[in-house]
Amino acid sequence: MARKSAGRRSEAYEKYALEANRGTTYLATFCLIAKKYPEIDADRLLSDLIATTPGKEGKWFATAKTLKRFDLAMQLVWKSPCDPKTLIRAARDNIGRAPAFAADVALAALYWICLGKGYELTSLDVRAAYELANKAGNADGQSERVALRIQTMLQPTTREVRWVREMLNIPPSTGASSS
Repeated sequence: MARKSAGRRSEAYEKYALEANRGTTYLATFCLIAKKYPEIDADRLLSDLIATTPGKEGKWFATAKTLKRFDLAMQLVWKSPCDPKTLIRAARDNIGRAPAFAADVALAALYWICLGKGYELTSLDVRAAYELANKAGNADGQSERVALRIQTMLQPTTREVRWVREMLNIPPSTGASSS
């Protein structure tokens, strides 16, 4: 009887759980399903949930970070847009205990800002991403790598990049034409 019940739970999970259980956030969705199906491994559950949102993988960043799956979190954040404010908070929260992660997260925030992603961003958000990337890069001994990544991000002459450069008081790149 127990095996039959377990088989039905597995079938219910595979057929219905991912679509029928949605929380108010992606993390809440994960927690809701994990509570209902404790027998499902957290990594499998997260992988299954990510697969349900093609093109929106970055939305699962906070869940992966909460599960301390930092490598996966970074893969997700570079795969599709993630809210820069979420990334800035994550960088700030991890700068002391995981500076390499914090640097990459702050760089990702700056990257998505340069692509025009995010809501109601201000100069404070731009400066926070920039300063956190540099601070974390210094703490991790990666200041040159971080500086080069930022320099590369700020090369395009798009409207968004020009705005970021202006917020950081960085003059237009030499040899680049304004459009």
